[in-house]
Amino acid sequence: MYFEQFYLTCLAHASYMIGSEGEAAVVDPQRDVDIYLHAAEEQGLKIRHIFETHLHADFVSGHKELAARTGANIYIGEQANAQFEHVPLSNGFEVKMGTVRLRALETPGHTLESVCLVITDETEGKAARPKAVLTGDTLFIGDVGRPDLSKTHTPHQLAGLLYESLHKKLLALPDDVAVYPAHGAGSLCGRAMRAERSSTIGTERLTNYALQIASREEFIEQLTTNLPTRPEYFLEDAEINRSGAAALAELPPFPALSPAEVDALLRQNVYVVDVRPGDVFATGHVPGSICIALSGQFASWAGGILGLRSQPVLVGDNDAQIEEGRLRLARVGIENLRGYLKGGVATWQAAGLPVLTTAQVSAQEISQKLRDGSLRAVNVLDVRREGEWQAGHIPQVQWRPLDTFPHALPTMDRKRPVAIHCKSGYRSIIACSLLERAGHRNVMNVVGGFDAWHAAGLPEVSEQLAKA
Repeated sequence: MYFEQFYLTCLAHASYMIGSEGEAAVVDPQRDVDIYLHAAEEQGLKIRHIFETHLHADFVSGHKELAARTGANIYIGEQANAQFEHVPLSNGFEVKMGTVRLRALETPGHTLESVCLVITDETEGKAARPKAVLTGDTLFIGDVGRPDLSKTHTPHQLAGLLYESLHKKLLALPDDVAVYPAHGAGSLCGRAMRAERSSTIGTERLTNYALQIASREEFIEQLTTNLPTRPEYFLEDAEINRSGAAALAELPPFPALSPAEVDALLRQNVYVVDVRPGDVFATGHVPGSICIALSGQFASWAGGILGLRSQPVLVGDNDAQIEEGRLRLARVGIENLRGYLKGGVATWQAAGLPVLTTAQVSAQEISQKLRDGSLRAVNVLDVRREGEWQAGHIPQVQWRPLDTFPHALPTMDRKRPVAIHCKSGYRSIIACSLLERAGHRNVMNVVGGFDAWHAAGLPEVSEQLAKA
């Protein structure tokens, strides 16, 4: 049996290919599907089957294009109401490829149509036991799927279904069955995923907090309390996947724009997105541009902050950065871009247009200001998520997760300096650029974020301890 996991860091997304005796299946494919075609060719396999564990809400799937290019069947849960040609999956449905058997388990909860796929390699004969289960967004490593992505069912109803799916379907599998989910740490499809990219049923039974909850009622309560902010594009992506996205080759033209053209678009409040590293952005950037660096979870943050209909302009140092940015935006459904700044910031500067810088400060500098009292004149803003904040934070600072910025920016005096930090610096430079775009001109990015603060042994407080 051939088995491979393809991990896309910018979306914390895992897809899979399984093969046997010349035939292959792809599970939860990303938007750009050449990666699977190349792998199949290298392994001497023909892609005959494409499985979707559910209608993904955080990215646009490539199932329709992959099917068109291979002639493969697409399989998805009966409850998906898919509008493309497909084979509906129900409990116990099986596909056999050589010695490999894929069996569907209906596992509603994250979504109504969610399914998991149990993999058995029958080279062991009649005694063959399940080897692995692809759990989609039903069971993660250390977490389970969020239950608030339905237009017809409440989070409480979905959480109840999820409890049943976990305990009656997945936990009925042997402890040595390997678990391979569709997402890893950083994805907004859950809230407490661990960094590992696989596990076992037994390990999750013992270590996954959601599987330790004693009762169905308590499970529902915990799963529906303090859910992370759901990006607005999630439901839009699910609808795109319900009908199937167009091939990437069909994307609209992507023109090069002059500094004057970009300046005119900025005056119309068009988003200008700088994809360069945050430290490079800080040394000089187009005023009003937003820094979402390619080095992190670019696609997820771009989708949440910009929205699918934003039609942004890209800024980068070279053509490779621009093309990579365009591809990653397409992965979340941002397809119709205005263009990109030809020649980047250097061309902008050469045209005599102003360049803005963002101050960089260290954790030690912030600590010193706290000790000598000078920080009273400065806002310090923590933009991490709730679990991070509760686990430990700088005493007496403001907290406002970056996830909430698209709904409303923090209310602060624009004349008062503000120092922003996250975990390591990736999210804080995004927040800095959003405040600058709103008119703040004395914004500082804390280099290294809370990781640097913690590593230096500086004072911190835990919300759990504060409540005790």
